[in-house]
Amino acid sequence: MEMEQNQPDDKLSIISYQLSAISTYFPSLTINQKEQIVALFDLYADWNSKINVISRKDIDNLYLHHVLHSLGITKMLHFKNGSSVMDLGTGGGFPGIPLAIFFPEVQFHLVDSIGKKIKVGQAVAESIGLTNVTFRHCRGEEEKQLFDFVVSRAVMPLADLAKIVRKNIRKEQMNALPNGLICLKGGELQHEVLPFRNQAVTIDLKAHFKEEFFETKKVVYIPL
Repeated sequence: MEMEQNQPDDKLSIISYQLSAISTYFPSLTINQKEQIVALFDLYADWNSKINVISRKDIDNLYLHHVLHSLGITKMLHFKNGSSVMDLGTGGGFPGIPLAIFFPEVQFHLVDSIGKKIKVGQAVAESIGLTNVTFRHCRGEEEKQLFDFVVSRAVMPLADLAKIVRKNIRKEQMNALPNGLICLKGGELQHEVLPFRNQAVTIDLKAHFKEEFFETKKVVYIPL
């Protein structure tokens, strides 16, 4: 896989390059899953022109910086069919929507405190025919449902996030890891994981994805 800085310059080639990267890293994707992923660019580009859910400078990197990054969570855990997962602070649907595409037999509940971002996520999910996602406009403290896992992408410090979602983690176990929190993070995490001592497990995404963007990206799991 070429490094990200060697991507082609024109927009269509950039998008094609990124889609081929996803197919290379995840060769088991079905035709339907690939079609759903392909549809994401036009949908997010259109919505982003009205509601800023992704940095406008970054929209051309949607597939690497947002879709593939979201799928990095699969490097920590493959959710078993029938699992339930909450995405807290989902914004326009990351990591929840890519994960819902990847795990069609897992139920995802996407939560954000900003209503217009939830509106975007709902519209995108409906457009690509996702039936395993629900949405709620609320703060994390207000959500009382129980889930096997909570996922999130750099919403807040781990200790704060764990404090909010601990109430949402069900006791019954069905996955290869005990129920808990899985977060996408970047940079130095030593201080963030300190409160969890030997419990936290961290994976460097650069070991799985060769693009430069992932050099400092990590997945962190904390059992709750």
